[in-house]
Amino acid sequence: MKWTEQQIPRQDGRVAVVTGANTGLGFETARRLAERGASVVLAVRDTAKGKVAAARINGDVSVRELDLTSLDSVRAAAAGLRASHPRIDLLVNNAGVMYTPKQTTRDGFEMQFGTNHLGHFALTGLLLDLLLPVPDSRVVTVSSTGHRIRAAIHFDDLQWERSYGRVSAYGQSKLANLMFTYELQRRLAAHGTTVAVVAHPGISNTELVRNAPAAVRRPVTWLAPVITQSATAGALPTLRAATDPSVLGGQYYGPDGLGEVRGYPKLVTSSPESYDLTVQQRLWAVSEDLTGVRFPVGRAAAAA
Repeated sequence: MKWTEQQIPRQDGRVAVVTGANTGLGFETARRLAERGASVVLAVRDTAKGKVAAARINGDVSVRELDLTSLDSVRAAAAGLRASHPRIDLLVNNAGVMYTPKQTTRDGFEMQFGTNHLGHFALTGLLLDLLLPVPDSRVVTVSSTGHRIRAAIHFDDLQWERSYGRVSAYGQSKLANLMFTYELQRRLAAHGTTVAVVAHPGISNTELVRNAPAAVRRPVTWLAPVITQSATAGALPTLRAATDPSVLGGQYYGPDGLGEVRGYPKLVTSSPESYDLTVQQRLWAVSEDLTGVRFPVGRAAAAA
């Protein structure tokens, strides 16, 4: 049976925070959650655009400023959310950048690694204690099939200071999303309430591709009707990971079509590299050091 938006259960009483929710996949995710009754916070860098997006959604929707390229902004957003929402049922780490030219975040991190991984790592750690008491609460992080392309965690040059390849840097950030989820789930397991799940949208026709090299961007633009799917369809794996009662912690969802490019969401498998426990734990430790954020769940709890 194909999983469609009709399978999304009612979300009444649930509080969902969706990053990058003013456009594309994030907007479609937020829209459907709100339409099913969730109270949705659009966590966005540009609040003016966020308010325009919120006005297009039927339901209980608010806007919170969040710039994942700044740890100060991440901390401020988390503090604001803590003040306004004593509990969170769902955190969707959706926002991201792709194939950007070489540049850094305000904290000096390579832009893709800093935004896609470290910003979400910090945000999750700062909000997690609001999810832990909530039954069936979830952290859903959006990765990409790009985690398989020239991807590795380059501990000897995480910030690409010696040399930079935008495709490899993107792959590293998306591989980090998966490894973060798998390690987080191990740490959450002993608590029995919150789970960590990961999803990818296949190849969706969104503005994310705008920074791709011309050799990639032109074919995608020309062949978009054939090789991509809409943001509405691309959001389905995230929505399944976020709402399907049968989902288990540590699972990975993506499209069921050939090459996981498009289709209906199903349980999929990530690259062999993503399951390397030693690298996951080393990445976690490095991420804590870089962000200064410590999680309220530790390795001892995960092993208990």
